[in-house]
Amino acid sequence: MKHFTSVNHIDDLDELLLLAKQIKSDPYAHKALGTNKTIGLLFFNPSLRTRLSTQKAAANLGMNCITLNLNTESWSLEFEDGAVMDGAKSEHIKEAAQVVAQYCDIIAIRSFPTLTDKEKDEAEYVINAFIKAVSIPVISLEGSSEHPLQAVADILTIQEYKTLQKPKVVLTWAPHPKALPHAVPNSFVKMMQKANVDFVITHPEGYELNPEITQNSTIVYNQDKAFENADFIYAKNWSNYNDYGAITSQDLSWMVTPEKMALTNQAKFMHCLPVRRNQIVSDAVLDGENSIVIPQANNRTYATQAILTKILQDEKS
Repeated sequence: MKHFTSVNHIDDLDELLLLAKQIKSDPYAHKALGTNKTIGLLFFNPSLRTRLSTQKAAANLGMNCITLNLNTESWSLEFEDGAVMDGAKSEHIKEAAQVVAQYCDIIAIRSFPTLTDKEKDEAEYVINAFIKAVSIPVISLEGSSEHPLQAVADILTIQEYKTLQKPKVVLTWAPHPKALPHAVPNSFVKMMQKANVDFVITHPEGYELNPEITQNSTIVYNQDKAFENADFIYAKNWSNYNDYGAITSQDLSWMVTPEKMALTNQAKFMHCLPVRRNQIVSDAVLDGENSIVIPQANNRTYATQAILTKILQDEKS
């Protein structure tokens, strides 16, 4: 594994999950791999779980970690080729990326979408600009269209909590006051398509995700119907894909409540966090015994550590 910016970069999911489980049982087993190695964490956007879990994963592997918030602690970056830099942007990505690469062995980047330029967002122009400029591995800490590290933690959590060989997993849209990216649901859909699950997506009509991603998945527009006999409910908001970045529904009836969860097979509730209480999900569900959002967040460390281990192993071989 050279880079990890998409769920598509996983060749063998079973092998990766086995590695993550082994790491979870013995987090320091591969510490020699990262000794005298440095990872640079570059954040264009806020982070809590991703930042802390990646720092912890790197530390468990014996790596040094440099963290930089580019929007507040660095020069503003220009990404366009041929740009005449006579405005507010002080440094071009071509120089900045190469300088960072001299200091680091792996670069990890978090960059949210514009939600106004679909073509630009789906091209992952920030992350791919780094990949184009450097020769070292690049990892996505959430990009414009995918959040693959979250998806690895999600499937690891499902593997740990499932009681059936092939559980029913439902990804449900839920209301939110802000326009949110498609990265988490996109990666979750891709991961569920790789996994041995009965997978259903449910959302209001007109709120379809990228059809190129969901084309092999079942979509149900009736949330109650989708919830029937589900073993896992994963709630997530996303903005409109066709009317790109717009909020065209704030239907509060899509909030996950105890009444909705009663339709399931005592399903576990999942969310990537942060979550809007009593908007996405009611307090009663989030604080209930079937909520596994905290163990799910804990698995972010071991998911990330598994990816870092694979990259370091492949670099060594």
